Amino acid sequence: MTGPVRRRRVFYIPGYDPIHPRRYRELYRKEGAAQAEISGYRIALSPKAAGGGPYGWHVAAEIEGEAVEADVEVLVWSDIVRGSMSSTIAGTYLQLVRCAWTYIASGTLRRLMWLRKGPVIAALYPVGMLLLQLAVALGLGAAAGALVSAAVSQVAELPAITLALRLGVWALVAVTLLRWFKKKDGKFFAYYLMHDYAYSAHWKGANPPDLEARMAEFGDRVAEALTEPCDEVLVVGHSSGAHLGVSILADLIRDGRVPANGPALAFLSLGQVVPMVSFLPEAHRLRADLAYLCTRDELAWVDVTAPGDGCAFALCDPVAVSGVAPETGQKWPLVFSAAFTQTLSPERWKELRWRFFRLHFQYLCAFDRPKDYDYFRITAGPLTLRERYADRPPSKSLIRRPASKYTSRAA
Repeated sequence: MTGPVRRRRVFYIPGYDPIHPRRYRELYRKEGAAQAEISGYRIALSPKAAGGGPYGWHVAAEIEGEAVEADVEVLVWSDIVRGSMSSTIAGTYLQLVRCAWTYIASGTLRRLMWLRKGPVIAALYPVGMLLLQLAVALGLGAAAGALVSAAVSQVAELPAITLALRLGVWALVAVTLLRWFKKKDGKFFAYYLMHDYAYSAHWKGANPPDLEARMAEFGDRVAEALTEPCDEVLVVGHSSGAHLGVSILADLIRDGRVPANGPALAFLSLGQVVPMVSFLPEAHRLRADLAYLCTRDELAWVDVTAPGDGCAFALCDPVAVSGVAPETGQKWPLVFSAAFTQTLSPERWKELRWRFFRLHFQYLCAFDRPKDYDYFRITAGPLTLRERYADRPPSKSLIRRPASKYTSRAA
């Protein structure tokens, strides 16, 4: 296209998140206002147009001297996420065993360590935390049972009753503590993260049927937007949403659903965790989609991560590290860092540094010392993603070394 973007359609694909998508609207509203004040532009939100998809909002902005309108739609799969989360404590511990076995026995965990230790530690955290909670619950339960049985034995010599009482108190205290830990998971995130990693591990990298069906619906939404009068269709995939975006867009291009004279098509992957899935033995489809998408002219693909985000595979080319990069002809993604330690002031970095989950969402938030990455300029500014980063080199510390044991692709 020529000239500034006047209208844009934005499709946001969340990661593994069971929470209602209104949180993303409120995050965009709050952080967009903060970035506008810092960077000296104007941005305002209003309700989405009627018939504009299941959940979204309208953005009117004046950025870089140009008036731009954007319609943002959240591609919701939170219901599938909630359905995959075990409602029982015992079920979660069973997930732990299966997930750990899948990643360790397949050799995937060891190879992921070759890339970045941060996201691997993040993956091991729920395992360690859940085992610690179990040990604390069993230990305190045993101690309470011993105290009660000792008190009873002082009154009367009733070994069978004393033993039953001891075991009963042990079980009661242990179960009560485990339920308390689960109730407080909003602070620990152990159950949530365990469900997240177990979701991919259960299918060994393949997509379950209900997710494939939902991805097809997402593809239809994007394809419809590509036939409408707008200047750019931008798909944003955050965290686990990044690998969903890869497959959705690969399907659209393969099926010839990207018009040659339609809006510019762009893909922005943020805080991606693609290797957690693409390294698994049954991730044939994802590996094929990565290999296909990286060579296509129909879109521009930019991948933004940051070493300060311990939950993402920062500066890892998801195609190359998965072992499916072509010998020649790879065009995408352009991989660079959001450089949290440089784009956040020392005071702000100190405030956020140890809030790992919050840092994983920083890509969607305001930077008080912004450089060339600004989520709100990308989603509501006058340049297409391709134009904005046409001359941007990849980060120097980019990791491209193939590390996956499994490189087979879908036929």
